[in-house]
Amino acid sequence: MHMKPKTNIVMVNIIQQIKETFPFSMSEDELCVECVHGCPKKLLEYLHMQITEWEERLENGEIPSFQDIKNLSNSSKKIYKALEKNNLVSSHSSL
Repeated sequence: MHMKPKTNIVMVNIIQQIKETFPFSMSEDELCVECVHGCPKKLLEYLHMQITEWEERLENGEIPSFQDIKNLSNSSKKIYKALEKNNLVSSHSSL
């Protein structure tokens, strides 16, 4: 019998994957070269705000629902696609 992973562990893993995949350390000059598909700076700020909020919530003992996980995952995928269209990330990602 397989045990389903606990949602808090899944959320931590997703946050770690986002931190490793997204160019949060890119300068504004690098991010704002080509803003054809949304504003990369604002998209990254939004995503960073989301993961920071979830890190705090997890530290406070909150258990995310499957919907919470799905929401963060979907947001990160959409933002990744926008960054990809702006040539800021590679098209080969495991998100």
